[in-house]
Order: sequence, then C-alpha cells, then structure tokens
Amino acid sequence: MNVSVVLFTSDLRLHDQPPLRAALDGSREVVPLFVVDRAVAAAGFTAPNRLAFLADCLRDLDTGLRERGGRLVVRSGDVVEEVCRVACEADADEVHMAADVSAYARLREARLRRALEGEGRRLHVHDTVTTAVPPGALTPASSDHYAVFTPYFRQWSRQPLRDALGAPRTVRVPDPIGSEDLPSRRGLPGLSQGLAPGGEAAGRRRLTAWLRDGVAAYEDRHDDLAGDATSRLSPHLHFGTLSPVELVHRARRKGGGGADAFVRQLAWRDFHRQVLAARPDAADSDYRTKQDRWRSGRAAQEDIEAWREGRTGYPVVDAAMRQLMHEGWMHNRGRLLTASFLTKTLYIDWRVGARHFLELLVDGDLANNQLNWQWVAGTGTDTRPNRVLNPVAQARRHDPDGAYVRRWVPELAGIEGRAVHEPWKLSASERAACASYPDPVVDLSEGLARFRRARGRE
Repeated sequence: MNVSVVLFTSDLRLHDQPPLRAALDGSREVVPLFVVDRAVAAAGFTAPNRLAFLADCLRDLDTGLRERGGRLVVRSGDVVEEVCRVACEADADEVHMAADVSAYARLREARLRRALEGEGRRLHVHDTVTTAVPPGALTPASSDHYAVFTPYFRQWSRQPLRDALGAPRTVRVPDPIGSEDLPSRRGLPGLSQGLAPGGEAAGRRRLTAWLRDGVAAYEDRHDDLAGDATSRLSPHLHFGTLSPVELVHRARRKGGGGADAFVRQLAWRDFHRQVLAARPDAADSDYRTKQDRWRSGRAAQEDIEAWREGRTGYPVVDAAMRQLMHEGWMHNRGRLLTASFLTKTLYIDWRVGARHFLELLVDGDLANNQLNWQWVAGTGTDTRPNRVLNPVAQARRHDPDGAYVRRWVPELAGIEGRAVHEPWKLSASERAACASYPDPVVDLSEGLARFRRARGRE
C-alpha cells in the first residue's frame, strides 16, 4: 500500500482538511506530521501565548486522529530535513501540505519540493486551506494584486467556493514511525492569565455558539467594546483549527446583515494575504511610504513604554492595552484605536507596535497584523492615509457609558458614566480619588499638530 505524508502547518484540523483528504484518497496510509520549526524560534516569531495555544491545538488534533485509528507524529528541527526523514522512514512517495503566503513559507515550500524531487517523491500544495479564495486568483487589469479592498471584495464575493469537506472517518498510520512528545502549555512562562484554550473542538464549539447567538447582531454591535460582540474566532483561523471556506459557507447559510458583515471580515483576511503574497517585503517595509521620520530618543521610548503598559492617560487606549496583556487578544476596535494612538498621536514607527502585538497576540498573524498596522499608520492600503482616530471621541462612541474602561482600568472604576473617558477634567476631589491613574502623556491637539507637520499637511 502506498503511503503519504501530510504536513500540518497552519491548518490544525480534521474538518475541511484538503491535504489530508487528498492523501487518504485510494485508502492510502498516511503519516500526519507536525514539525516544530526551530527556524521560527530563531527568527523571534514564537510567543508564549501562541506556543500555549499551539500545544492545545496539537493535543486536540492528536486526540481526533486517535479517535479515527491514527495519531499525530511530532518532530523538531528543520522542516525540510524532518519531512524528508519521515518520508524515508515511511517509504512515502508523496507529501501533501497547505499553501502559505509569507516569504519564509514560500521559500520553505520551494526547498521542500527540491529535496523531495531529489529523492523521487512528489510535493502537493493545496490552495483554499487557509484562505477562502487563493492569493493571486483575483487580479485587476493593471496589477498582480488588488491594493484597495472594495473592488477586491466585489470580485471576491462573486467567486465560487469549493464545498467544505467532512472529517475523515478513518486514518491509518504506518508503524513504526517515531514521534516526540506532544508539546504542553504547562510550565510556559509569560502566559496571559486570560488566554483562551486552543484546538479544533474548542473552535467548533465557539463557532456553533457564535452562529446561534452572536452573528445576527454583529452588523450593529461589532464595534461595541464593552459588549464583546465579536466572534473571537481569529485565533482559530490563525492556527487553522477552523476553515475559512467552511466559515463563509455557514455564515452565508445563516444569512442576514450580521452574517454579511462577518463574511466581509473574512474577505479582509484574504485581501491581506493576497497583498503579502504579491509584496512579501510589506511584512516589514512600508507598502506606500510617506517618508516618515518617526520619533526616537528618550522621550519617544518613554511614550512607547507607557503605551505598552496601558498608562498613557487615555483610558480607552489603556483599557485595550491591558486587555491585550491579560487575554493575549484585543477587540478589533481597540486594535484600531491603540494603533492610531501610537503611530499618529505619538508618531511612533508602526513596526514598534506591530512587534509588540506579535509578542502577545494569540492570533498574531503576519499578514493581518503587519498590514493592519500599516493601514492604520497610513503607509499601507488605506486610501485616507492621514486619518487620525481621536481616542476620546471613539470612546464616547464605542464605550458610551464607560463599562469597557472600568473593566480594564480599575483605578477609574469609581468614575461614573462618560466622565471616565476624560479623568483630567474631573474635580480636584474626584481626581484625587483616582490619583494612581496617570495624566495624559500628550495633549491630543499637540499630537495631531505634530503628525500633520510630519506628513506635510500644515
């Protein structure tokens, strides 16, 4: 009987798993393989929160495979070397894996293809595993990718999607293929206290609950900071415990304005991937440079530390940054506010913020994180690069009674109503009651004027 290797990367699931289903065609034996890539750690892209979530995902994947008669094989080291080693041990003639878009992933794929072909084996790379529509499938007449979301979304919405695949009933793994122990979150230092559990089972439970109870109100409530009315599915999309193809299908079947708005967010995810696939340097370089001379030096570093620690003196910004520290996740509106504050009010390089987010976010996805940061900073695909989000106005709009701020900034818990958003305007006695909360690091008008001068708008 022929044998295939299935290399799991950011597709840690059994439902709608094209590489695994293709490998199983013809009743083949398969080796489900995950390689703990030491190059990722060496490059500084590991973070405790993601390592813990990954450990949960791998344990859940192994459980699902064992329920079907199989098991997960885990190795550590160079991905290409370990895949070739396992393929040789199993006498496998082909390897299946999902396509990815980062420069590193594409280099890894090219290396793996050459190495396998040199041994007389084949590599099959599958699209629409981590995206609903493949990067590069949609292009305007004058470019190799879309630089503006709206025309991309029009084309994306017309694109027929493949059917979602069910989970296999049986997975047969040849013996004896050795495996390292499964990773565990136990003992990992620096984890966020409120970090959610990972794994396909947890993701599918959350998806079912979201479609039943949450998505209908999403169009109206997705910016409600205190209401926590978003899906919180982004970590499961990042690790691939949920399929974007299945999510689009199920949301469309649900129907309604909330489902449509949710599908639009899934399209944004594909949009960023097709940008990064075409412009891999955008992971660290301006997509559309504004020739910024970002602030540096001691004063700038003090502002950066205040931003990171949630003590800027602007309550909604600090609440969002503290949510990030506690949960390893942040509400999307909070991400926009904190990014705008760092890049435009403090005029700090977007890469500083993007790096901090990647150190904590459990859904720290290179394409989404870097390109969203650039969008807010005005160096990415945003067609209004000089827009500035006023944190007080945004707080009044999206946290009108201050519940979100009081949840995450306990120093201000005794301040009632909208007054919590501007503690510097409190009476002397009220301000004394929350004296541990800092004054603003910058006046908003001064920050705005500095940004406009820097961008040549004054």
